[in-house]
Amino acid sequence: MTGRNFQPQNYRRRGGDEYSKYRRPFWLPASNYYILSFAVALVFFFLVWGLLHEESDDMAYVPAGLGASLLLIGAVFLREVVLRKARNRYLLAERRLDYNLNNISLHRPPNQNPNKLTLEQNAAIIGQIRKKSEAAQILGKLSDGHWEVFEMCNQYLGLNEKEIQTVGVGSPRLAGLRRGKEIVGQLHKFHLLAWAEIESRALTQEAKNNVTISEKLKTAQKALTVLDSALQFYPNEVKLLESEIALREFAASIKISHRLEQAERAAFQGNNKRAISHYRDALFFLARENVREEEKEIIAEKINTEIAKLREISAKSRN
Repeated sequence: MTGRNFQPQNYRRRGGDEYSKYRRPFWLPASNYYILSFAVALVFFFLVWGLLHEESDDMAYVPAGLGASLLLIGAVFLREVVLRKARNRYLLAERRLDYNLNNISLHRPPNQNPNKLTLEQNAAIIGQIRKKSEAAQILGKLSDGHWEVFEMCNQYLGLNEKEIQTVGVGSPRLAGLRRGKEIVGQLHKFHLLAWAEIESRALTQEAKNNVTISEKLKTAQKALTVLDSALQFYPNEVKLLESEIALREFAASIKISHRLEQAERAAFQGNNKRAISHYRDALFFLARENVREEEKEIIAEKINTEIAKLREISAKSRN
């Protein structure tokens, strides 16, 4: 196992405020939510009124107003009943998990030699870890629970490794320590991978929902950092490697799509020189970013075709 001394919790703790934003369930402030709902209802009203009015319905405003009213009522019900219940369930589950985790701590039994991990101490610590693992798995969608178990396992494995180096070959403690290493090692891997999957998936979804390119790339990079943290412990884990490749391709597609959009906008405005420059930037990112070869060839061919068209148009305009 690699990366035993790595402390990825520093990454998570430093970004605690930012992480709390996406771990919380979707919840807009009341003013924003109802302004948005009213705007949607207003658009719906004019859309329905316009469609019915075209059919020479003089009372078109009646069904349009009724539909808009029902839409507003539905929005109120959605927020005050459905979303509020979901949010309360999530927060209750989070509090339950915090309670379970905070009441289970890794410690040696009292009145024991602090310089020696006895069989009783070893068994007690493994029991604590198992209890904490069960608590985290009950609420498996909360990444913090998996992280806490991972940290606990990491702490035990470090202690176990030191003890094995000093224990005698014929000592009865050796079998117990090896068995503890096997049990806790499995939990260590399970909970770290669970944490990485939940965190990276949430961040990837957040990146897709972000509006600006900088926000998308920043959030995608956070997801990659999560996966890199897990890969330092399990560098050959297939799922982690596949997720990392997919995320890098996603980040590359953001950069390339942004350049293509800029090029298309410039071409539409008649600025062919700037459009060609943006297309060249897209080719640059395409060459250096992590994009599958077959996709890279298709995209490059399309870009080169557009550049050729723009050059042809520019040549004709000069003549």
